[in-house]
Amino acid sequence: MRLRLIVVSVIVVSGMLIAGFINKYYYSDDYRNPDNKLKIINPSDVNKALVDSSIAHVSDGHVVGDFSFTNQLGKTITQKDLEGKIYVADFFFTTCGGICPKMTKQLQRVQTEFSGDPDFKILSHTVNPKYDSVEVMNAYAEKFNANADQWWFLTGSKEELYLMARKSYLVVPDEKDPNFKHGEESDFIHTENFVLIDPDKRIRGMYDGTNPDEVSELINDIYDLKKEYKIK
Repeated sequence: MRLRLIVVSVIVVSGMLIAGFINKYYYSDDYRNPDNKLKIINPSDVNKALVDSSIAHVSDGHVVGDFSFTNQLGKTITQKDLEGKIYVADFFFTTCGGICPKMTKQLQRVQTEFSGDPDFKILSHTVNPKYDSVEVMNAYAEKFNANADQWWFLTGSKEELYLMARKSYLVVPDEKDPNFKHGEESDFIHTENFVLIDPDKRIRGMYDGTNPDEVSELINDIYDLKKEYKIK
């Protein structure tokens, strides 16, 4: 009987260790290469559950696509506004009472850490553009003391916002329904991921925006990325 309990205990502990390894590998991978630089992340590197099947095979050259959205002050924001800059992207909606406030508070930490840095931006994309107008987003931004020079809350076409989430930032899976259309009325995404983008528009890290420890890791990685690009 005692031997059986020992064997069971060993199996349980082993299972926990294996589960922990799998969780780390798929959800909080160490995005560093042997030179201690942040890896360049392509669709084939990411948990397949979070990658659009049409690009899941891509193992090199993935970059964030071009876009044109409107920020909380009514200004048009495009890739040109991010040339030579490091930024963090996430997705939210102003009426969210669950993870969004937690994520936004964590982004406050990031903004504070890099306050006044002209080479760093935060891009928060609404997933509910029908409700989140410029005025609504501006009120939300002010509630969280967002600096409009550094932290942009973005709205635009629902289809374009959702395509960015799925095919540029790799934070939510595509629908498998062959009749599915991006951004249609029934389409709604909700993700806790923060994505770190380098000045060359490449993904260099992915983090759970509700986890303070992972956000601390994000902050450290931004500093490392600044060193890599020799940005003060």
